[in-house]
Amino acid sequence: MRKLTFMLLSTAMALSCSSPGDNSKESNLITRSSIVAENNRLTPEIMHSMGKVGDPQLSPDGQEILYGVGFTSIDQNRNNRELFIMNIDGSNNRQITQTSQSESNARWINNGNSIMYLRAGQIWIMDKDGKNQKQISNHTNYISEFKLSPDQSKVLFVSKVKSAKKAYDIWPDLDKASGRLINDLMYRHWDHFVEEIPHPFIAEFDGKTIKNSFDILEGLPYECPTLPLSGIEQLNWSPDGKYIAYSSRKLTGRDYAFSTNTDIYLYNISDKSSINLTEGMPGYDTEPVFSPDGKFIAWLSMERAGFEADKSRLFIIDLETKEKKDLTIEYKYNANYPVWDLDSKSIFFTSCVNAVTHVYNIDIESKNIRQITDGWFTFDKVAVTPDRLYTTYKSMSFPNEIVSIDRTTGEFTQITNENKHIFDQLKLGNIEERWIKTVDNKDMHMWVVYPPDFDPNKVYPTIVYCLGGPQGTLSQNWSYRWNFQLMAANDYIIVLPNRRGTTAFGQEWTDQISGDYMGLNIQDYLSAAREIKKEKYTGKLSAVGASYGGFSVFYLAGIHQGLFSAFIAHAGIFNQEHMYMTTEELFFPHWDNGGAPWDDNPVAKRHYANSAHKLVKNWDTPILITHGELDYRVPVDQGMAAFNAAQILGVPSQLLLFPDENHWILKPQNSIQWNRVFFDWLDKWTK
Repeated sequence: MRKLTFMLLSTAMALSCSSPGDNSKESNLITRSSIVAENNRLTPEIMHSMGKVGDPQLSPDGQEILYGVGFTSIDQNRNNRELFIMNIDGSNNRQITQTSQSESNARWINNGNSIMYLRAGQIWIMDKDGKNQKQISNHTNYISEFKLSPDQSKVLFVSKVKSAKKAYDIWPDLDKASGRLINDLMYRHWDHFVEEIPHPFIAEFDGKTIKNSFDILEGLPYECPTLPLSGIEQLNWSPDGKYIAYSSRKLTGRDYAFSTNTDIYLYNISDKSSINLTEGMPGYDTEPVFSPDGKFIAWLSMERAGFEADKSRLFIIDLETKEKKDLTIEYKYNANYPVWDLDSKSIFFTSCVNAVTHVYNIDIESKNIRQITDGWFTFDKVAVTPDRLYTTYKSMSFPNEIVSIDRTTGEFTQITNENKHIFDQLKLGNIEERWIKTVDNKDMHMWVVYPPDFDPNKVYPTIVYCLGGPQGTLSQNWSYRWNFQLMAANDYIIVLPNRRGTTAFGQEWTDQISGDYMGLNIQDYLSAAREIKKEKYTGKLSAVGASYGGFSVFYLAGIHQGLFSAFIAHAGIFNQEHMYMTTEELFFPHWDNGGAPWDDNPVAKRHYANSAHKLVKNWDTPILITHGELDYRVPVDQGMAAFNAAQILGVPSQLLLFPDENHWILKPQNSIQWNRVFFDWLDKWTK
C-alpha cells in the first residue's frame, strides 16, 4: 500500500471561519452534528449524522477547491447541503453557505471571484465569500443540473418537460379526473409514473442573468439524460463551445423497455442539428467527453444489445475522420469516469479490479495502461492538473473524503476530514480479504468484516451478505443503506462473497450468472457459508440481501437444509414469471432470464422452472421481508407474496413496508426504523 498522508482538519476551525452568506438567520438550519458515540460503537443514528462530502471543483488558478457537504437532521427527517472552500492542501477551510435549502452543482465563474450553483431548482450566483446571493434563473420547471460553456457565455441545464396527457388535456371539463390512459410500455419507471421526462436546455449567460433558453430536443419524446440514474455527465461542451456531445436512448414505449441502445450524438448549436456518432453500436454508449484540443471524443461503450452489465469499454472517435478505436480491447476489466489529460494524449479513468477501484491512465496511441493509485479504497472521477489529481475516495471503513494524488507516484494526501470528530469516538471492525475455492474449483474472492474488539476465542453470529444486481461488486465502498461496519458494530461477523456475476474479475465471471440464477452463484454463497462455518468463532448463520440478493435469500430459504438460522430479504424477486410482467426495464429480465416465461428455449424454461417461489414449500426458517411501496423495479407485491406464503406455511415471518420509499430506503427516519427491525430480527434468531 502506498503512503497515505492525513491532513486532519479542525472541525472547530471550519465552523469558526465560516462565512454564512445572506441567509444565516433562516430557521430549520441543519449543521454539522455533535453526536456522541456511546460505547464507541457505530449506530444508525451516528451513521446518518455524518457529513457527506462530494463534487470537488478546482478554482481557475488551481489554488482552491470548492465542494459540498450534505448534513442530515433525523428530527426533521431530511438532508441539507452546504458549500465550502479550502486551499488545495486542505488549509483555510471555510463554510460559505448556511441556509435551510440545499446548495448543489456549485461551479467557479468570473475568474474564480464568483460561484454559480443550484438552490430550490433554480440557478443562483454569489460572491466567492458567500455574500450577495442572487437567483438568476426563472425557468418554468425545476432545474436538476447545469454545465457552463468553456467561455461561460452559455449554460447547459437539465429540466423536465411534459410527456403524457392528463384527462383535462383531452376533456377540459374533467379537470378533477385522475385516470391515466396508457397505450404503451414504460408508463412507469423506478419510482414514478412517466408523465415528464428530462430534456437538455441551452441559455445565454452574461455574468448576471440567464435568458433565451431553448430545448435541444424540442418536441421530441426522448429522455436526455436517460432515466432513472443518469445525470449531467451524459452531456458535455466542446472546447470551442460550438457543439455539445450527449447520450440518449432515442426510443419510447415497448422499444425503450427492451433496449439498451443509448447512442452518442453531436449537436451543432448554430444550426441545431444532431448526428449520431455511434450508429450501429447497439449497446449502452454513455459519458461523452471532448479532448482538450477538440479533436476527439471519448466515451464508454457496451457491445451487446440488451445487456446492462457487458464490459464497459473505453472508446475514442476522431471527429475529423470519424474513425473509432476501442482503447481497452486488451484490458480485462471495466473502464469508468473518463477524463482527458491536459495534452489530449491520454485519458484517466477508474476501474474496479479484484474488488478495489483505482485510478488508471491510458495512452491513446500505444494503449498502454498504468495504474496510479493503490490500496483498499474506491477512487472516483478525477480533476486533472499538471502534477496532481483531485477526487474523492472511500472504503468500507469511512465515507467520501477529498484527496490529492501525485499523478506520477500515486501517493495521495487526504485533504478533508469532515467526520474526524465522529470517527475519533468509534471502534471499527477489522477487514480481511480471502480467496476460497468454489464447487467447480474456481477461486472466489470475499471480504470478511469482524466486530470491534473481536476475540477469536468467542463465538459470534455471522451474516452472509447476498449482493444485488445481480451484476456488481462488493468492493471497498461506504454505504448508508447496507453498512457493513454498522453490522459489525452489533457484534456480527459479515461475509461478503464476490460470487459469480460480480464485475471486477473479468467478463467471463460476470456473464456466468445470466440464465443461471439458481446455479453456481447460489453454490458460491453456500461455499462461503461453509468456509466461515469451519472457524471456531462462527456461531449461527443468517443470509441477507436486497433485489437480486433478495432472490438469493428466497432461493436459499428453500434449499439450505438447516445451514442458516434466519433470513432477511429486502425488495427481493420472489416469483420470476410475475416479475417479468410487472417490472419496467424489460431488457434486463429478457437477457438474464433467457427470454419471456412463454418462450420455448432451454434457458428460459430452466430459469422460470426454478423460480424461488416454487421452493416455498421447503421454507422452515424465520424470515423478515422488507419493501418500498414505490418500488417499480421489483414491485412490492413480490415481497407481499413471499410474506403471505411464509404466513400460510406457519414460518416465523415479519413484513416491513414503506409507503414512501422506492427500491432503496432513503429517508433518515425510515432508514433508522429499517435498521432497528433488521437487528431486532437477527438478534432474536441468531444470538
